[in-house]
Amino acid sequence: MLRAVIVILSLALAAPAYAIESIGGFSFRSIDGGTIDSADWQGSPVLVANTASLCAYTPQYDGLQALYDTYRARGLLVLAVPSDDFAQELGDEAAVKEFCAVNFDLDLPMTEITPVRGREAHPFYAWLRETEGFVPNWNFNKVLIGPDGTVIDTYGSGVDPMSPRIRTRIEALLSQ
Repeated sequence: MLRAVIVILSLALAAPAYAIESIGGFSFRSIDGGTIDSADWQGSPVLVANTASLCAYTPQYDGLQALYDTYRARGLLVLAVPSDDFAQELGDEAAVKEFCAVNFDLDLPMTEITPVRGREAHPFYAWLRETEGFVPNWNFNKVLIGPDGTVIDTYGSGVDPMSPRIRTRIEALLSQ
């Protein structure tokens, strides 16, 4: 009997606290203050990228901004999620914001520094892990979310945001 109680308690404690049915249930803290709510994404494709300021892939900020500039009028959202999970992010949000403004002139939405892996992963990334088996294995991994909130595709660090592989998928989503 005690063993059954322990198993039940273990399962209850292991149950995800992010049990969210759809993409509409997540919010991020914005680097500019306030929140970024995934419910606002409904009806628009979204490219989410975990980023870091001190990574060899950091020049991809230019591609993320170019993608946003190219397609935002047609409804594309691009979200940068700075993370220090790979020990390559600056010390605080103010430093990240200044770095991105000075070096990349970013005006795309950004979150606060956010965990994307492991037990501390943001609920959006925990949801991706559970539903898609996707866990960022480095900085600048990307996730394309369709207008209906489904995961369309995931991309590794080596895939440039302006690559035909990503742009073709986005253009198809924007044409629907």
